[in-house]
Amino acid sequence: MEIVVMGFMAVIGVGLIVLIVKIFGRPIKWLFKLALNAVVGFVALGLLNFFGGFIGLGLGVNWFNAIVVGVLGVPGVVLLLLLQHFL
Repeated sequence: MEIVVMGFMAVIGVGLIVLIVKIFGRPIKWLFKLALNAVVGFVALGLLNFFGGFIGLGLGVNWFNAIVVGVLGVPGVVLLLLLQHFL
């Protein structure tokens, strides 16, 4: 009898784990993708500051700028440069 109860509890436990992964899998995937884009943005901002220093271009290296550059790419860099210039 105990084996049947243990088997039933194991099936319920596996079912709950599968349900939790289904519910939270997509948001976690988006979070990892956003973090990866932010890292790419940090690298792009670092390169912009290094090479842009020769011609007078530069942006602050922070999380907001990194996410904007990581998600939008080159248009994000242009957007931030325009915002810096006009504000």
